[in-house]
Amino acid sequence: MQILLVEDDRPLATGLQTALRKQGYSVNHVETGDACLHVVGIEPPDIIILDLGLPDMDGLKVLQKIREKLATLPVLLLTARDSVDDKVAGLDSGADDYLAKPFEMTELLARLRVLERRLGTVKSTCISIGEVSLDTTSQAVFYREELQELSRKEYMLLKSLMENAGKVLTRSTLEARLYSWDEEVCSNALEVHIHHLRKKLGADFIKTVRGVGYKVNRL
Repeated sequence: MQILLVEDDRPLATGLQTALRKQGYSVNHVETGDACLHVVGIEPPDIIILDLGLPDMDGLKVLQKIREKLATLPVLLLTARDSVDDKVAGLDSGADDYLAKPFEMTELLARLRVLERRLGTVKSTCISIGEVSLDTTSQAVFYREELQELSRKEYMLLKSLMENAGKVLTRSTLEARLYSWDEEVCSNALEVHIHHLRKKLGADFIKTVRGVGYKVNRL
């Protein structure tokens, strides 16, 4: 899952990037509304976390411009403006959720999981397909009821495939969800992760769609 964090407070942004990446998210960061709109116009993320107090334009204006381009892109507002009127204005402008600063990281993660479920084909934090089960809250993965040790990238890859069971995800889509802009990607990295997952979860769980990408069948 790729997140675009739009936040001009660098210490906060750095902390959020670190925490979110530990939870299996690919996080890219920009500091201005203009940069956010540029990214949305070229390569939209899966979810945007948008601060309202940006240096170049008001966050609500950014949100309105996002909605002009992409009506359904999930946007979570992150702001110090915590009055009822501010929340109403944000939601009426098209935000999917609103979180006031200061906040607990556990609450932000819970709200992100809700947005993720809207994007995928599953509606709970526990996904079970065949003999494989994945818990998005604890990040635990089981195969035939045995806990499996997965690397962060393996978990992120498996989560994307299971959340979109029945859909073919292209190589470029999966790489965007696994890697942030500042991460170097080896040419065969995705194939290596797929190989490792097949060894741990069975050779037939992840299907290759030749020339297109990969998928997990919905049972």
